[in-house]
Amino acid sequence: MRREEIRVRGTVQGVGFRPTVYRLAKNCGLKGDVCNDGEGVLIRVYGSEEAITKFVDELYEECPPLAKINELVRSRYLGEFDFDDFVISHSINNTIKTEIPADAATCFQCQQEIFDPFSRYFRYPFTNCTHCGPRLSIIRAIPYDRNNTSMVKFPMCGECEKEYKDVENRRFHAQPVACHVCGSRAWLERADGKPVIADMFSMLDDVDAVCTLLQKGQIVAIKGLGGIHLACDATQETAVQKLRERKRRYHKPFPLMARDINIINEYCYINDLEKELLTSPAAPIILLKIKSEKQVALSVAPGQYTLGFMLAYTPLHHLILRRMNRPIVLTSGNISDEPQCIANEDAKDKLGKIADYFLLHNRDIVNRVDDSVVRVMNDKIRILRRARGYAPAPMILPSGFETIPPILAMGSELKNTFCLLREGEAILSQHLGDLENAATFNAYQDTLNLYLNLFVHRPEIIAIDKHPEYLSSKLGKELATVNKIKLNEIQHHHAHIAACMAENQISLNTPPVLGIAFDGLGYSADGTLWGGEFLLADYYQFAQVATFKSMPMIGGEQAIYQPWRNTYTQLINALTWEEIKQKYAELEIIKFLEDKNPKLLNYIIDKGINSPLTSSVGRLFDAVAAAIGICREECSYEGQAAIEMEAIADLNILNNDEETLNYPFKFKNFDKIYCIDPGPMWLGILNDIQQKISPSEVAAKFHISLASVITTIVKQLSQTYKFNQVALTGGVFQNSILLEQVTKRLQKTGINVLTHSIVPTNDGGLSLGQAVIAAANYLKK
Repeated sequence: MRREEIRVRGTVQGVGFRPTVYRLAKNCGLKGDVCNDGEGVLIRVYGSEEAITKFVDELYEECPPLAKINELVRSRYLGEFDFDDFVISHSINNTIKTEIPADAATCFQCQQEIFDPFSRYFRYPFTNCTHCGPRLSIIRAIPYDRNNTSMVKFPMCGECEKEYKDVENRRFHAQPVACHVCGSRAWLERADGKPVIADMFSMLDDVDAVCTLLQKGQIVAIKGLGGIHLACDATQETAVQKLRERKRRYHKPFPLMARDINIINEYCYINDLEKELLTSPAAPIILLKIKSEKQVALSVAPGQYTLGFMLAYTPLHHLILRRMNRPIVLTSGNISDEPQCIANEDAKDKLGKIADYFLLHNRDIVNRVDDSVVRVMNDKIRILRRARGYAPAPMILPSGFETIPPILAMGSELKNTFCLLREGEAILSQHLGDLENAATFNAYQDTLNLYLNLFVHRPEIIAIDKHPEYLSSKLGKELATVNKIKLNEIQHHHAHIAACMAENQISLNTPPVLGIAFDGLGYSADGTLWGGEFLLADYYQFAQVATFKSMPMIGGEQAIYQPWRNTYTQLINALTWEEIKQKYAELEIIKFLEDKNPKLLNYIIDKGINSPLTSSVGRLFDAVAAAIGICREECSYEGQAAIEMEAIADLNILNNDEETLNYPFKFKNFDKIYCIDPGPMWLGILNDIQQKISPSEVAAKFHISLASVITTIVKQLSQTYKFNQVALTGGVFQNSILLEQVTKRLQKTGINVLTHSIVPTNDGGLSLGQAVIAAANYLKK
């Protein structure tokens, strides 16, 4: 007979892990105990070696749905052992190294109970168990016990306590367990402060009344799991347009929620992987290709060929949508660009002129958690925004990063996340938004402090982006100075590539890969603006080996939101304006640009007046889109022009591999760095426009041409440099056409292509790259 201590690390608290341990240990005839502590779960057992081994094997096989075992270590137990049965012991507070589970969508059993008139959870909008419900959104401290969550103010009634203590019940030690008697409650309010008149609605309760309000074209602010949303009927154009105007979100697509898969299937195509994602515990928003048979309101997603759909993921949403046989808009409860509201009074103050009604509840949201956004590309999951359902699940780092000090990476300015590195794993925060908004920056600081306290993380190194004006970088410098911590400044695109390497488990001392980093722009090594880079890189260093020709951004940031500015600079790189007028004066785009005073524009460029140079491929996309009439004058969010151009690209041309469809590019070699000049491409585009070639054909040819030139330059570089892996990263590779075309072409050459899946390819993944580069530089010493 043996006595063993079994240490389990991973996502093992608040997910029904201890009850599973208890059941399996009893079945194997073992004595001992199990408890939560700062490192995860600690098990002490007494029994035969065969029985203990069987117990461990079954623990892996029957791990609860939301649990994840990262490490299980068995060792002899030499301490006191006074157990004549197997029991669940109280939590131990010690050094915190465990994980915080992500919020999880309502499980099937809980869904059944809320619609069962004979269940005591019938129509209770906060029903949950160890397989589902709030986690990150309600936690204040570790261990994950009720007194460390916002449920502390709801003492359990006798019935709930009975279930909580019953090891055979799936609510055994489910910290948020509650019911109509003892739990939080939801109520309906009018935005104008007048009383809600019950007789107005055919309703069972306030939650059911929301369905009627939505059907009547009203806008309702709904307090959910990780924040407050704004909802309306997605099929009513008047309601959707009203929401756009009030929220001041004029073009960016709205996410949708549906009651079930059948409703989504009426509007979009769904493959098996997408269905699996929609019904998973993470329940993210999935970008799905639109069907033509049945349409939502045109204002839901103008200029798009996809809709962002999610299924109801809380009992509250399930109850609201019970009678709703069509989708609803469910978008963040905020004024555009501000953080999502999470508190009742704040919501009433900020959303009072947007919503007609409020459905609120009295369970505090401790941590703001947006909905995650996922897209399936090349038959692979691509997380575009990592938040609810995924954060803060840690990522195990590749080999070589096991012995690193605590590191904090501050992330980027846009689509910000921060990252904590510790003992071979990375903890990436949920999506926090664009820090250029003051309220978002304040929320970023609050969340950062919460994480540092939750994980008792005391960084010895802080990593920031090189850009001197990023607020995250400024804060990082301040923290490093005040706390006398070492500071690492990391180049933007090197961080993108390192993030792609890390999530693909590329080990620390692997030979350099060729990283292709395309985005809007990032601060370069020499202080200019990059965004179309080919870098030979490992975790320690990088070298630029190719780039797109830099073009002036007339008006600086204005060029991001007025795509025609990029078109102009691209065109006068190909020809003089007089030559362009002589050959293409009749074209609409040329007439448009002629009205913008080319003499003044040329003067601004020649004198370098607020016209920084950038090699950005993102701006190249904007330029082509404007040339063919997409978002020519302006766009309301970064990347809008490129996204809408992707949406119209002709599929027949995309499926044709003929090289004659390519627009040409020019190559030059300056100081061993290849420069890709799109000048000849523009002559091809203008000629096509002149020949009345449709915008959809031009868009498709541009995508193919860009993929082709990338492949050509990779082949050229492979003759000079040794690499057998190419990493595709940066926000431009959110474009499914480009990603698929480049991947297909490179794989034909025998090169291993690394892409993003669990970490966003956009700036949402940047903090991971910053952190691993800082760790590599520490380990190099």
